[in-house]
Amino acid sequence: MDESAGSGRPQPDGTDGRRPDAADGSGHSETPRPVDTDGSGSGAATGGTTGADSAEPQAPARETRAADEPARNADPLAKTPQAPQDTQDTQDTQAPQTPQGASGETTRDTHPEYAHATGGPAHKTPPPGGKKGPGGGLLMGRPFGVPVYVAPSWFLVAALITWVFGGQLDRVLPELGAARYLVSLFFAVAFYASVLVHELAHTVVALRYKLPVRRIQLQFFGGVSEIEKESETPGREFVLAFVGPLLSLVLSGVFYGAMRLVEPGTVPGVLLAGLMISNLIVAVFNLLPGLPLDGGRMLRAVVWKITGKPMSGTVAAAWVGRALAISVLIGLPLLNQSGALGGETQEIGGMDTVTDALLAAILAAIIWTGAGNSLRMARLREHLPELRARALTRRAVPVESATPLSEALRRANDAGARALVVVDADGDPMSVVREAAIVGVPEHRRPWVTVSGLAQDITEGMRISAELAGEELLDTLRATPATEYLVVEASGEIYGVLSATDVERAFVKAMARPS
Repeated sequence: MDESAGSGRPQPDGTDGRRPDAADGSGHSETPRPVDTDGSGSGAATGGTTGADSAEPQAPARETRAADEPARNADPLAKTPQAPQDTQDTQDTQAPQTPQGASGETTRDTHPEYAHATGGPAHKTPPPGGKKGPGGGLLMGRPFGVPVYVAPSWFLVAALITWVFGGQLDRVLPELGAARYLVSLFFAVAFYASVLVHELAHTVVALRYKLPVRRIQLQFFGGVSEIEKESETPGREFVLAFVGPLLSLVLSGVFYGAMRLVEPGTVPGVLLAGLMISNLIVAVFNLLPGLPLDGGRMLRAVVWKITGKPMSGTVAAAWVGRALAISVLIGLPLLNQSGALGGETQEIGGMDTVTDALLAAILAAIIWTGAGNSLRMARLREHLPELRARALTRRAVPVESATPLSEALRRANDAGARALVVVDADGDPMSVVREAAIVGVPEHRRPWVTVSGLAQDITEGMRISAELAGEELLDTLRATPATEYLVVEASGEIYGVLSATDVERAFVKAMARPS
């Protein structure tokens, strides 16, 4: 039959009205494959299997399988591939070291940002399902409507700070006795309250720019703000990154002013000195010009502004971040051993040397990983527009609910289609036949099984526009997890069926291509 002559209205006799590759001259380039009739799963009526994405994507979310689908046919795709929901992780990481003595010296309250993925501010890909609760620890509150979680790892670092700072207080204020540990615990809580203020600064600016913030999490190495979109301009990117360190500097100044009002060598004096120095180090460390630190995002914004290319800014800031990671790995232990950071000169080979090396390795790993993730997610965003529903949609054959599976597959093969849509007597779509269900029916039983028993009713979320592309497409699929979706034109006419497997396959290919 002439594939270009369809009216776009599905017909129960097996003709498919409008076909994806005939609906518009540019959209569908894939050569149709015959429907699988041998139960092997290769080229079945709705496609095959795909791999997993390399940049923390989640596989397509699938609905619960019916009993007619044997385990051997379980599709490996478990969740919808994640858009680089630029959850900008402004992670303010702090080393588990605390101020020393009444002078307020600190051994390292550093603060590298983030540890998971995407260009611009370090981003974290949200879990599948999008709107489900993010979890992530104990919910502490919702300032500005954004949930704040305390991860279990925070309690570990709080205990460590309490123990280390308590030992230092015993030398500075021996009269405290066991009460020094209560003071130390107060310091740990106050310091992380400062980190929360840092994160809230990012959050407030993000909300001001209408960028959704998924959550704030306080964890072992500081805090992280998960901002789900990227800034639209380099100027906004710069401001969003800079406000965090700026607030830390302001807090440091506030604590310094308060410290001048109390008597030195007292509990308030020691606490204020420690908080002043800690926030100063947090600010300075985060201003270092390498991803995933705030300074790296500021550098990215500058290069983006100069070149006009966000990817160029990400590449430059990520490589500076990697160089910074190596510098931290080598330089931090050497600086501590030399006493350049305010401590006493240490002998090489002691326990302090091991501790410094371990801390440097952890910080370097966080920075290096964050920079690499930023590059991967930036590459993903660069290729994301290539994911278009119109190009990925499979040609579909409309059949009535009482049609035997064998007859439906014959019609699909004759038409070169790869999907089946169950329609009513008027040709209106009711459900989509699932590929996994087809594969689960032995060939000798197919003449006796009707397509209606293998189909999933089309819900509103499973009816998507042929014009969807990129992040908007992935967001739509995540909102309603399924194996197949009915793709329609703006007029409501059937365009075809989109399989989650095809979307993820295209997603993986996009990630595999170099920028």
